[in-house]
Amino acid sequence: MARRRRGLPIDGVLLLDKPKGMSSNFALQRARRLYQAQKAGHTGTLDPMATGLLPVLFGEATKFSNQLLEADKVYRTRVELGQSTDTGDAEGEVIAEAPVPALEHSDVASVVANFIGEQDQLPPMYSALKHQGRKLYELAREGKSVDRATRRIRVYDARLLSASLEGESPGFDLEVRVSKGTYVRTLAEDMAKALGCEGHISQLRRLKTGPFDADGMVDFDTLEAQVDGQRQARLAPIDSLLQHLPAHRLSEAGVQALRFGRPARGELEGGDSAMAEESLYRLYQGESFIGLGLVEPTGDIVPRRLLSTFVAGSGQD
Repeated sequence: MARRRRGLPIDGVLLLDKPKGMSSNFALQRARRLYQAQKAGHTGTLDPMATGLLPVLFGEATKFSNQLLEADKVYRTRVELGQSTDTGDAEGEVIAEAPVPALEHSDVASVVANFIGEQDQLPPMYSALKHQGRKLYELAREGKSVDRATRRIRVYDARLLSASLEGESPGFDLEVRVSKGTYVRTLAEDMAKALGCEGHISQLRRLKTGPFDADGMVDFDTLEAQVDGQRQARLAPIDSLLQHLPAHRLSEAGVQALRFGRPARGELEGGDSAMAEESLYRLYQGESFIGLGLVEPTGDIVPRRLLSTFVAGSGQD
């Protein structure tokens, strides 16, 4: 007999404001306990030092986590000039120092602007990427360094918010919008080198990932002070993860076909001959989201990832 999963069958997306000093997995488990959820996952790990937007997915929402992993992200960070660390942030050991040259605000603004666009970035050793089955940060903690391939990333926008270039702690505050796989720590180090010195980040806050931004975030103090109904109201619906995809309301015949794993015939006349990633559709039965389907050139829709509650349904409205 299959063992029954403990917890409540809760579905949805919690936009958690992760506190500093907490790992993403610890934050996930704490949120899961608060909601007593059967199943939970997160998208886009934040370092313990980092704060801000960590989408926590409950129940059926976890089926669509890959849609958010591919999303662009916005961060705000503080770059400290003069020293670099082994981790690229203030929690690491200082490994290099260099005097900060005489800089004007315009010098920093110019360097920041030069980083907008596509570029190759070397992932840091202190990262969750794997080498021969082991995470790089595990090797780094053992004092080891291995060759890493550069990754193509894109900085869509970079704005200098402020700069304090004199005194004992010269540095600047920066907001960036970047593609998936971008390491802001490495970006800050590279900017510091372009300014003629060393650097590391002392603060990092994620403000946006995909369709979600900081306006919808909630912290643990607020969640823990609320009753269950108030917490439940904090959850965004599953299809909020998928707003970048076109939507289609199925006919009754299409609903019945997909429920039994068959293509929904002729749902979209002429099909979708645009780019491949645009051929995925959000599918609805009436106003209820039921999953994702792939549109074929014939206009037929093939099921790709459907909600378990839909597949298990009787087919009756």
